[in-house]
Amino acid sequence: MSDIFLTLKAAGQHELVIKKSQFICSLQRVETAAAADQFIAEIKKANGKANHNCFAYMIGEHDQIQRESDDGEPSGTAGVPILEVLKRLELHNVCAVVTRYFGGIKLGAGGLIRAYSNATSKAIEQVGIVSLVLQTAIQITVSYANLDKLNYYLTQQAISITQTDYTDQVQVTIAVDTANLDDVQTNITNLLAGQVSFKIGDESYHEVDMPLYQE
Repeated sequence: MSDIFLTLKAAGQHELVIKKSQFICSLQRVETAAAADQFIAEIKKANGKANHNCFAYMIGEHDQIQRESDDGEPSGTAGVPILEVLKRLELHNVCAVVTRYFGGIKLGAGGLIRAYSNATSKAIEQVGIVSLVLQTAIQITVSYANLDKLNYYLTQQAISITQTDYTDQVQVTIAVDTANLDDVQTNITNLLAGQVSFKIGDESYHEVDMPLYQE
């Protein structure tokens, strides 16, 4: 996975009513095609009386798996518009199912494309997007005399402390963006005139809320 990975903040659902038809978009994070297919099956089961349960999903760091379905709507008017929203927002590991309860008024091809696209966009806007930023844990060992300097630097750089252990010295564990790992170590080493040691820990992903800009 790359250093920055956009996906849904949470699962969720949002409904639009367009010319008496209900368009209900259900969203879920998924990491495999099997998980996406299971989610789609669950939505279809919960909406057994719906006219259509159209869907699209993209899975993988490079979106290696992409699938969509019009589920009986005219070809290209539902699945593709849903998929295009996911692509435009550069989301990964996401499945979107848009359920339609027909209200008796036909929308035409253009109307359907707009309806399925808008239902998906609005649902994503409701649940939000996060960036999964790759971070690395660092255990920093300093003397008590240098602790205030270190804490001030971490505060100024908005770097969170995950753990502090007090022994004959102080061990401060932080998590920094992996892309900035070398710079952080260099800055702290210079700040404390080399009176510091580092132990590199595990990598993990940290969720950061991202603004959602609609076209």
